[in-house]
Amino acid sequence: MDPKKIVGRRIQDYRKAKKLTQETLAELVGIDTISLSKIETGRNYPTAENLEKIAGFLGVELYELFVDDCIKTNEELLLEINAGIDKLSKDNKKLHILASTVKSLL
Repeated sequence: MDPKKIVGRRIQDYRKAKKLTQETLAELVGIDTISLSKIETGRNYPTAENLEKIAGFLGVELYELFVDDCIKTNEELLLEINAGIDKLSKDNKKLHILASTVKSLL
């Protein structure tokens, strides 16, 4: 994915998680709402100074704005694996036994 889109999407996700409007975050950072909109849609990069301000107001480390959502933590991966094993093992008794054994090893 385009790095500008990753940064923009991450800013938008963190902003929404904090229940901030674009208007509020833009005002805190000292930019206009149109500029923030262009950043969030991946049309523009923020300046380095504004990027630091955005991360600060969102309460995240700067690097977190560059990490794509497709990168998952070990805990997230284990939850997905366990859910997949559970789904597969419901219809097959032997597979259920194998799945239980595998899950106990994780």
